[in-house]
Amino acid sequence: MSNRIWLSSPHMGGNELKYIHEAFSNNWVAPLGPNVNGFEGDLERYLGAGCYVSALSSGTAALHLALLMLGVEAGDDVFCQSMTFAASANPIAYLGARPVFIDSEPDTWNLCPDALREALQAFAAKGRLPKAVIVVHLYGMPAKMKEITEICAEYGVPLIEDAAEALGSAYKGQKCGTFGDMAVLSFNGNKIITTSGGGALVTRNSEYKSKSIFYATQARDNAPHYEHSHIGYNYRLSNVSAGIGRGQMEVLQDRVNGRRRNHQFYTELFKDAAGITVFTEPDADFFSNHWLSVILIDEEKTGFSREDLRNSFFNMEIESRPLWKPMHMQPVFKDAAYYGGTVAEDLFRIGLCLPSGSNLQEHEKQRISETVNKKLNRN
Repeated sequence: MSNRIWLSSPHMGGNELKYIHEAFSNNWVAPLGPNVNGFEGDLERYLGAGCYVSALSSGTAALHLALLMLGVEAGDDVFCQSMTFAASANPIAYLGARPVFIDSEPDTWNLCPDALREALQAFAAKGRLPKAVIVVHLYGMPAKMKEITEICAEYGVPLIEDAAEALGSAYKGQKCGTFGDMAVLSFNGNKIITTSGGGALVTRNSEYKSKSIFYATQARDNAPHYEHSHIGYNYRLSNVSAGIGRGQMEVLQDRVNGRRRNHQFYTELFKDAAGITVFTEPDADFFSNHWLSVILIDEEKTGFSREDLRNSFFNMEIESRPLWKPMHMQPVFKDAAYYGGTVAEDLFRIGLCLPSGSNLQEHEKQRISETVNKKLNRN
């Protein structure tokens, strides 16, 4: 058997070493330095005028700081999309706040505007609005940001975008990560670009950038000695890791193009497969980087389940995974409030994430095709 095909592996461009060598040659191996500043500048230019970026140790750290800067405290409520990875919800718990989970809608699989409005109406009636709403661009697919931003503005609730999976995606021509009061990016090893581990906070408010860097560097006050008036965190990205990010930014568009080619490959592979739907943009307003390509499997039409296909891939050394298990179904959040229907639950039950790395090779696609064709009883 040939080497394992991974779901989403890192893909280096070549120039990462140039920036890393510069960091070593100049002895900039601390959580500050030219690469950190340069990486932030690269991201700010990519996202567009008016954006400020602080480079941090992870997307989770960025979300934690975003909530902190919005004044989230113990006992507060924060609304969060249920269909997401746990890192979208865990920082709510870090601060002792209460997560309230919101269902998805079936077009983008993201935060349902109707369920969001229902939840906000219910909380407003109690005189207790949430401190923030967290929307996630799932698998790189932009959420319905026009409706969501309008609803949040109507109720005066800050909006945070979890764009960890959506660098390179856009809604109505505007890049994901630039809609909310703040947004978070992730550069984990499986993301569209990587710094091996890392993230960023994005905002159009320069004070938020300054405050996030302050909190990320142990909240040290301006004094010749170590003076602290606030609790701080060790969340700044290292200059070495930022060097990897600078090299990755040079190939970002190529990585987006590669992921989108994978989506076209799966669209073609499953185009005549009854009962299998490839997750794609609802219309031209949505541009997804297709960080992960995902399918839904109707067992009544295919004759096999999501797990049947996953096991077939597993036996061929091909990694595939179920969708994120919704947060309101997770044991750790079993007592959290939930608004909506069963969209997220239904997606989790029948959805499968497929190998989607931008370095997916033709011979690997051939192996994937052979496995699928055998499952579909194609000649």
